[in-house]
Amino acid sequence: MADSLTITTQSSYTDRGVPVKKVILAEDLQEVIDREKSFLNRLEIRTLQAATNKKALALHKAGKADLIIAKLDSPDMTGETLCSLIREDERLRNVSIIIVCPESESDIERCIRCRANAFVNLPISSATLLEEARQLLQIAPRTSARIPISVKLRGVSQKTDFIGSIENISTSGMLFQAAAMIFEGDAVKCSFSVGRSASITTDVEIVRNLPKKRRHDPNRYGVRFTNLDAASFSAIDAYVSRQRQKV
Repeated sequence: MADSLTITTQSSYTDRGVPVKKVILAEDLQEVIDREKSFLNRLEIRTLQAATNKKALALHKAGKADLIIAKLDSPDMTGETLCSLIREDERLRNVSIIIVCPESESDIERCIRCRANAFVNLPISSATLLEEARQLLQIAPRTSARIPISVKLRGVSQKTDFIGSIENISTSGMLFQAAAMIFEGDAVKCSFSVGRSASITTDVEIVRNLPKKRRHDPNRYGVRFTNLDAASFSAIDAYVSRQRQKV
């Protein structure tokens, strides 16, 4: 599987002035992140998948990461070697490391010698792994959780009309899918309704183009609202509050 080259430079910021955190993740742990819909899917996080520890080291050298989540044992490089090479290099050492390892006394002793910031045992607890990662990245818990929704959306991008479907929404943005080809940074005018509210028309910015799981799937876009008026904000906020009370 090809690595997802979404890592950005060390000084990157979102358009809201929030520093982008870079995470290098052992490839077979990506399913944990996708399944949990965790904070690592937030717009201010950029992740790179690494098939091996040697690849993780190469990616860190190419674009310094804030966190590396690696395996204790990898076909080409052990966790001890990975940590040693990073900690002994002045250019690379400023990164947090989590090592994932089997739950045996000998492996735990190896993890302690790794000089990693934390280690998580197998079989992996996704909650434990994500909490360790959140604390090391100093990411605050989400305060505006997105709520699932299935409503039609009409949009205009570069004077081209299209129809899509919203998957989830919050007062800060939403995720929708459409056959239309839109690019990160594009401005789009969207119209939709939530609950019993009148139609909402607002401008959004495409901030993430999500990868397809299958070739024929529709395009999926993460967007942020750029000029949501007070009435529209209240309508979305009321919808989200009602749905959260049902959970």
